[in-house]
Amino acid sequence: MEYLGLTALESDALGLSLWVALWCVVLSLPPAIAVAWLLARRDFAGKAMLDGIVHLPMVLPPVVVGYGLLLLLGRQGPLGSWLYNVFGLTVAFTWKGAVVASAVMAFPLMVRAIRLSMDAVDRGLEDAARTLGATPLGVFFSITLQLAWPGILTGMVLGFARSLGEFGATITFVSNIPGETRTLPLALFGLTQVPGSEGAALRLVVISTLLAFAALIGSELAARRIRARMEG
Repeated sequence: MEYLGLTALESDALGLSLWVALWCVVLSLPPAIAVAWLLARRDFAGKAMLDGIVHLPMVLPPVVVGYGLLLLLGRQGPLGSWLYNVFGLTVAFTWKGAVVASAVMAFPLMVRAIRLSMDAVDRGLEDAARTLGATPLGVFFSITLQLAWPGILTGMVLGFARSLGEFGATITFVSNIPGETRTLPLALFGLTQVPGSEGAALRLVVISTLLAFAALIGSELAARRIRARMEG
């Protein structure tokens, strides 16, 4: 990215942030759609509990979430030690851990946006498809998923943007390692600790703002195109 006029620090942090945000959305989207459908279309014992657990990261301090991930997925944690012993996989203090931290923090936003969109889908259309012989899976893919696309897209953008701005859980779980876990927010935090780095910090603020703004504008344009195609 040097041709964009970015410094090495900015280039590394921007590239890692985009990489982490992309994987955050890819890994979070399927379970977010499944959980949103479950909350929107099914009544079951423990539904309120599931809804509370899903949205818990929104109200907990991010540092608490990061520390919980460290206890669970750290090398000495129950799940972390199993992953390392069985697969040789280390999550804490790696970019993969940054993806996990971002995904946990972004998941409630994705589920909420998708669930609201599914709630707005006319159930009469789903019932009509069933009377015509469509299977539950066919109804889901041909009716529910298609009509909920604006909300799914919104959830993806919210998750992507939340990942770009994630700081507390990330720095607690994976630290601030240059080239490995130092995303844009962590790079900005590091610069604020160095006297005389106000200019470099301001550049990262501008880069982060432009990136988030571009994501939101792109989402709005894509949503308009989807709505126009559905109405046409």
